[in-house]
Amino acid sequence: MITGLFHFFPFHGSVPLAKEELIEMNGVVSEVLPDSRFRVTLENGHVLIAYTAGKMRKHHIRILAGDKITLEMSPYDVTKGRITFRHIETRGPAPARRRSY
Repeated sequence: MITGLFHFFPFHGSVPLAKEELIEMNGVVSEVLPDSRFRVTLENGHVLIAYTAGKMRKHHIRILAGDKITLEMSPYDVTKGRITFRHIETRGPAPARRRSY
């Protein structure tokens, strides 16, 4: 009878099983959808629905239509993805922020 951690973390011999490999691709956000989702067009022309990763949501990184992004997809469902990085375009200096008293 197997009990304890071995029941929750299966091993094959002494080597742990490999985690699922994710596909990483680049694309452009074509449309912002409700519920923090985005319609993304990949470099190869494929269109899918993506959501922001937790760390991006935590750090309040905004994604707008036209932004270039990197996303991860599962090889089992290529219609959905997770946005992991927003590429920063080189822009001029940021405007001065107004103080609020």
